[in-house]
Parts: sequence; C-alpha cells; structure tokens
Amino acid sequence: MEKTIFLLHLSVTRGIGPVTKQKIYQYAKKLDCWQFSSAELFSFTRGKGLGDWENWTKERLIELKERHSLITIEDERYPSQLRLIPVPPLVLFYKGNLKLLEREGLSVVGARTASDYGYGVLRRFMPELVKRQFVIVSGLAKGIDSFAHQFAISNQGKTIGVIGTGLDICYPKESGNLQIEMARNHLVLSEYPDGTRPAKFHFPMRNRIIAGLGQGVLVIEAKQKSGSLITSQQALDYGKEVFAVPGSVLDGRSAGCHQLIQDGAVCVEKVQDILDSLQLLKKIY
Repeated sequence: MEKTIFLLHLSVTRGIGPVTKQKIYQYAKKLDCWQFSSAELFSFTRGKGLGDWENWTKERLIELKERHSLITIEDERYPSQLRLIPVPPLVLFYKGNLKLLEREGLSVVGARTASDYGYGVLRRFMPELVKRQFVIVSGLAKGIDSFAHQFAISNQGKTIGVIGTGLDICYPKESGNLQIEMARNHLVLSEYPDGTRPAKFHFPMRNRIIAGLGQGVLVIEAKQKSGSLITSQQALDYGKEVFAVPGSVLDGRSAGCHQLIQDGAVCVEKVQDILDSLQLLKKIY
C-alpha cells in the first residue's frame, strides 16, 4: 500500500517533469523506501521545488486510489514492454480487460483527416491482423486511430486505447461511444486521473505509451509534420519496427509515410510484409 501511494503521489504531482519523477522513483527503489518529505527530495529538482507535492495528503491519495482502477510500475501486471522505454509511466489508470496487455500488440496511427484510401487500407488489413491475434493499440483520436479500433472490434478482435485525459472524459467527443464500448469490452488506459482535461503536452506523452505497447507501429496516412511521426520516432528509439503504408504522391496526407520509407521504415503493401519483418526481428534477437 505504501509503495502504491508513493508512486501515485509522484505520478499526480504537477510541477515536476517526467524525467525527474523517474529519477525519484529509481532513488526510492534503490533504497526500498517509499516515504519521503519534500525536503528529502528537493535536491532532485535543482532548486525548482516539488510543485504541488505538499497539496497531496495521504488521505487525498487514498481517496484517489479508491476511486480508480490502477496499476503501478511495481505491479506484476504492469506491461513488461513499457518497463523498457526510457520514461515509463509510473501509474496507469485503466478501464476494461487488463489481460489484453499480456498479448502481442500492434500500434496503428495515422491522419485525423483520413481519406477513403486510408479507410480502405484498414478495412483490407484488419481481418488478417485480428486472425493473427494482434491486439490493436491506438489513441482514440479522429481518423485512422478510431477506424483502427472500430475495425478491430467489427472483426471480432481486441483493441487498446491510450488517451491523454482522465478516463471519465471522452476527447474528442465523436469518439465517446467508442471509448465507452472499449472500456466495457476491451481496454482504455491513461496516466492521468479522472477529471484531467485535454492539454497539448499530454498527447506526445500519450504517444510514447502507444509506441511502447506495440511490437511495432503501423503508419497509415501521415503528413510530414504530424503526431504520427512523433510516435514513429519514439518506436524507433525503443528499437521497434516502423511499418509505413505508401500513398499517392499527389496527396500530402501520405508525405510523412514516404519520408519514413526513405528513412528505412518497412514499406507495407500487405499484412504479410508486417509479419515477415516481425518474424525476422524475432530470429535476430
């Protein structure tokens, strides 16, 4: 209980960056001590202070814990693949079937303004991906993200959504019914407690979890400057494969995918391209 409360406290404290939080966690783990005063941790902040650390009393933290389903990085159920990324979330709040984290995942990202072409690619790929038992991981955003979740469900597959708000908030609103369905029968994750509104910096943080959970990242329609490319770069940094679907050179929606392919991503025209690449990686490692 003490360990969980400490990690929850560290996770929800505002005014401390994720790298600093990770250093504090490693310090606590090394000492196997899970209770510190703000003065004892002050040196980690380089004189900037511990944000609203003092505002979180033990009573508030216990109440917060009781209102959520959550796992911490010290929990056996915490996904092993996330432990390998440089700054893993210390706490994951969840709704749904946590056992989906034990299965092999494929992250799918792409344009919010997806075209009929992107829609058609997903419709063609998803039956085979589901047949191969991949759990589809994405971010419940408009466009490719939502299509990926929906096609996984309609093909009797399983899917995981990672969001950048509290689990009680549906953002965007258009994904509300989908998020509710996934919270009941699939899995929705967040590192933010209920009541957390969307903020610009939440989504790059959310993307690192999407990249971390998949065996690789499949990119379908991405502009040259897009969140999908951030997720792809994070996946590469984690040693994962990036799969890019080529599109029309006349449509800027695939310009980012073409750049990824030029930079060494796997050019994907069919699901077998993904399977072959992942099988090759398994042989290498």
